[in-house]
Amino acid sequence: MHVPDGFINAPTSAVTGVVAAGAIAVSLRGARREFGGTSRAERGGERTAPLAGLVAAFIFAVQMLNFPVAAGTSGHLLGGALAAILVGPFTGVLCVSVVLLMQGILFADGGLTALGVNITDMAIVTTVVAYALFRGLVKVLPRTRRSVTVASFVAALVSVPAAALAFTFLYWIGGTTDIAIGKVATAMVGVHVLIGLGEAAITALTVGAVIAVRPDLVYGARGLQQRLKLRVNGELVDAPDAPGAGPSPAPAPAAARSHRRLWISGLVTSLVLAGFVSFYASANPDGLEKVAADKGIDEKTEDHANAGSPLADYGVEDVANARVSGGLAGVIGVGVTVVAGSAVFWAVRRRRSDDASPTNTDTTV
Repeated sequence: MHVPDGFINAPTSAVTGVVAAGAIAVSLRGARREFGGTSRAERGGERTAPLAGLVAAFIFAVQMLNFPVAAGTSGHLLGGALAAILVGPFTGVLCVSVVLLMQGILFADGGLTALGVNITDMAIVTTVVAYALFRGLVKVLPRTRRSVTVASFVAALVSVPAAALAFTFLYWIGGTTDIAIGKVATAMVGVHVLIGLGEAAITALTVGAVIAVRPDLVYGARGLQQRLKLRVNGELVDAPDAPGAGPSPAPAPAAARSHRRLWISGLVTSLVLAGFVSFYASANPDGLEKVAADKGIDEKTEDHANAGSPLADYGVEDVANARVSGGLAGVIGVGVTVVAGSAVFWAVRRRRSDDASPTNTDTTV
């Protein structure tokens, strides 16, 4: 659903750019809280923080895997729901924003003047809608790992047509062609409900796979385990902790090894998906491209400012073999995204640590 330059007029693009910048600023502050804490619900954040860069790289890789959804139409992961559930909603906005920035600058995918539109639509809307619905479902469903997976499926499914509606709203405000908005809304929501099924399947499978091996690293599963209950005078109460005993985390060396294995496995999976599996992705236009062509939204599409990039259109310039060219581009994209994402999230985590450290000691009596 990457919006190119020319679909939305300059004033609307500028406003969404301000909205996107504000949301990123808020998310930077919110991500510091998601990266750790002392309460039971927050425990695990310090281990989750390093995974944020990997989540961004994984989303980049899976977005290269367009899957067919209808005759002549394909879809791809948006990733907002997946990122929010794995690493938190604020960090999720940052993850998808990093992906969109790398795609726009390096691969000429999504217009640069439309970057605010894309971040607002694909990062903010999907993350907010998905996580709000996810939290609501988790509260009413049984407190089990399967419930987290089910809630992930539903949240991801709904987030995609929500993003389609958000684009339709932006087009209604600032579209550059005179097309009946009702026709745009019907076409966009119709095809993106189908794409949402693919999004939901990918999200649920990924969340389920991570929660099966390291549930403590899944932000949406924090606090999943209930405290032991004791019956006192006919009423159930929380069992007290043993004197002097805190939580019982896994031994640090074992946890560290498990964390590294998960990170390496995730990175290898991302590289394989982007470098090899992407060659077999559907070549059909995605939902937005198909609707734009059918309804005439693309009449004023502008050439991308970085159309001459050596990696434009997910291929390496001067590499004749399409399989090798696309594979190299995918591997480079995963590498750049994981480095850029990790740098951002390590900086956020370090800033949180600095803020938490006492710098002044008030000795006034």
